[in-house]
Amino acid sequence: MNIDEGLKLVELDDSGVNTAFRADVLAGLSQEPKAIPARWLYDDAGSQLFEDITQLPEYYPTRAETEILKGQGASFAEMIGEGRAVVEFGSGSSVKTPLLLAAIKPAAYVPLDISGDFLRAAAADLAQKFPGLPVHPVEADFMRRVELPEEIASLPKLGFFPGSTIGNMVARTAVDLLRNMRETLGVGAKLLIGMDLIKDEDVLVAAYDDAAGVTAEFNRNLLRRINRELGGDIPVEKLAHEARWNDQNARIEMHLVASEAIEFSVAGKTFSLDVGESIHTENSHKFNRRTSNMLLLAGGWDPTARWLDSEGRFSLLLAEARPNRSAP
Repeated sequence: MNIDEGLKLVELDDSGVNTAFRADVLAGLSQEPKAIPARWLYDDAGSQLFEDITQLPEYYPTRAETEILKGQGASFAEMIGEGRAVVEFGSGSSVKTPLLLAAIKPAAYVPLDISGDFLRAAAADLAQKFPGLPVHPVEADFMRRVELPEEIASLPKLGFFPGSTIGNMVARTAVDLLRNMRETLGVGAKLLIGMDLIKDEDVLVAAYDDAAGVTAEFNRNLLRRINRELGGDIPVEKLAHEARWNDQNARIEMHLVASEAIEFSVAGKTFSLDVGESIHTENSHKFNRRTSNMLLLAGGWDPTARWLDSEGRFSLLLAEARPNRSAP
């Protein structure tokens, strides 16, 4: 099994607390309306709950994206080529990754994820499936520029960002991330990225508020993580999961809504919520061809190809980091 121990680039204080997590939570609970960045939903428990979500009948994106990855292998091989180092941002369980790796015959695989134990388990599993492939896991917050392992420095690179995670971010943050990806991978790199498409509101809401309540547990797990890691005493049972379609911003929003007025503390600071007030925990923006292309261009990536599933629900786009130009 050709896997190294990987890099760990997450900053912890002397008590073992993730400093960025604490800063984001305290800042988010101090603002109005209250909001916490979606990336903190993904501790080990959250990552496993999300994998459970991907298997639910209401959650179409995983099936749609998998259909593209299974059906377009020859196109990927032609447009991406062999011998690249595949750098997967927010790799999670890497369940879709083998479909891509089998198609393009890469020289190395670098999964990046903020959930360390989950990352290493997934990397070990993938290394067993591709025994000749060097695997270099990196525990890092991919929202920032990441220093990649020296072993892949000379290799051409392909960024892989499946699952429409880019939709979790408002436009400003998404553009910043795409620019950081460009800096991480370098000019000449390619990026294969998933973007979910605008569709019927009932289909969208159901995908984020399933009948079995798994997405609700995924959302509330953030509160349990805050209580556990940041010394919080949030009354989890008094906050209910809610998914809303925001048509003006073309996005599904996830909220945790207070069923009654509550007061709680986190990391020694006191906060309160009135009845009906919420903590906004996730956005999932939906795109069309023009808005997806514009987002990529703003982030420094030139779109070169686009694939849809058979029902036109989901898109995978290929883009290239070309040299900056000051004029057409």
